[in-house]
Amino acid sequence: MAGLFITFEGIDGCGKSTQLRAACSHVEGKGFACVTTREPGGTPIGENIRELLLSREYGEMCNAGELLLYLAARAQHVAEKIRPAIASGAVVLCDRFQEATFAYQGYGRGYDVATLERLNEFATAGLAPDHTFVFDVSVPTGQKRLRQAGKEPDRLEGGAREFHERTREGYRALARAHPERMSLLDAERPAEKVAGDVAAVLDGLFARRKP
Repeated sequence: MAGLFITFEGIDGCGKSTQLRAACSHVEGKGFACVTTREPGGTPIGENIRELLLSREYGEMCNAGELLLYLAARAQHVAEKIRPAIASGAVVLCDRFQEATFAYQGYGRGYDVATLERLNEFATAGLAPDHTFVFDVSVPTGQKRLRQAGKEPDRLEGGAREFHERTREGYRALARAHPERMSLLDAERPAEKVAGDVAAVLDGLFARRKP
């Protein structure tokens, strides 16, 4: 069977990582091989870049440097892990991918989204997700969840509220603009209800999967 590439997106504290784990269980329950991964990261090189990007020690990092590091990690991720897994027939579930760049560096940082799309296409050699889930919560809800989890904010999580509001609106705008390939889900609801919506979409994708 042809592999599938599914991405999970949203602002910090939206619950996407929890939903990815639930989705992996659903995929495996259907008898498919499942590979889970994350961005930035997913490879040894990518994980080292992740440390640079998220460490609060590097508060002086400029926006252009941030963007290029994300794209470098993605290029390695696609070449080393994602493409081979898809080619093997696996369902690849990734915690953030291209929409994170468009939302965070585009809407959040103010870069032109069309320019980001061209840079991303170069970094991925044209690979795009088969489907993207955007888990939508308010910024206060996301921050409250992070506090409840006892997580120390990283360099991006510690950004100004206005930055996170712009990023959230970016995700919502992207999902509204591409309803054929993106699902915008209300993640303020109980996790099991959100997981049910994800499973239903996945089942639809499996039904259309070509041998």
